[in-house]
Amino acid sequence: MQSIEPLVILIEDEPQIRRFLRITLGDHGFRLVECTTAEEGLNRIQANQPALVLLDLGLPDMDGLETTKLIREKSSVPIIVVSARDQEEQKIRALDNGADDFITKPFGTGELLARMRAAVRRASSKGEENKNQIFTADNITIDFERRIVMKGDQEVHLTPNEYDLLVVLVENPGRVLTHRQLLKQVWGDQYTNETHYLRVYMAQLRQKLEDEPARPKHLTTEAGVGYRFRP
Repeated sequence: MQSIEPLVILIEDEPQIRRFLRITLGDHGFRLVECTTAEEGLNRIQANQPALVLLDLGLPDMDGLETTKLIREKSSVPIIVVSARDQEEQKIRALDNGADDFITKPFGTGELLARMRAAVRRASSKGEENKNQIFTADNITIDFERRIVMKGDQEVHLTPNEYDLLVVLVENPGRVLTHRQLLKQVWGDQYTNETHYLRVYMAQLRQKLEDEPARPKHLTTEAGVGYRFRP
C-alpha cells in the first residue's frame, strides 16, 4: 500500500522561495499547499489539518510572530519558522509564541528536511497513548518510571532539578527550547529570568553524561536562544 505524503502548508510571499520549496519538497515526499498571506494560511490550516507548517515572519498582512501565536491558539500542528531575520530576539519570540523550530534564510536543503522530519516525528509520537518508559540515545538511558539515568552500565546520580531539566529536553528531541521555556517548566514562572541557572545545570549535565563535555554531542546550545537535545 502506498503511503500518504505528509501535507505541508507554506505561508510565504516570496515567489522564488515558494518555487524552490515546491520543487524540493515534492522531490522528497511532501505535498505542498502555498499561501502568500497570513489570513490565507490560517484558513488553510483550519481546513486541511496539515502535518507541518512552514512560516515566514515577513508577511504582507500580519507579522509572522503574531501569526505563530494565532496558529498555536487553535492547533498543535508543528510550526517551523523560515525567515531572513537572524536576530536572537526574533527567534526567542517565535519559539515562545509556539513555533517548534527556526531556520534562517539562506538554508541548506538537507538541514531543512531533517528539521521537518524531526518535527513530524515528534508530533506523531505525542499521539501515542502508551508512552515508552525507557528512553535511549547512544549510551544514555533514562527509565522514566523509576527516575533512573544510566551512562553505559553505570548509574548516573542526578539532582532532582538536573533530572527534570534532562527530561524536558529529551521529551522534545531535536527541538530547540528557549531559556524561558526551560526555566518555566523546571523551576516555575518566577524563575523565567534566571538564565544563569541553566548555564550551571547544563554544565553539570554535560559533565555527567557527555563523553566530551566541552564538545557536547547531545546537550547542545543554541547561542542566545536556548538548548536542544540531539538524539
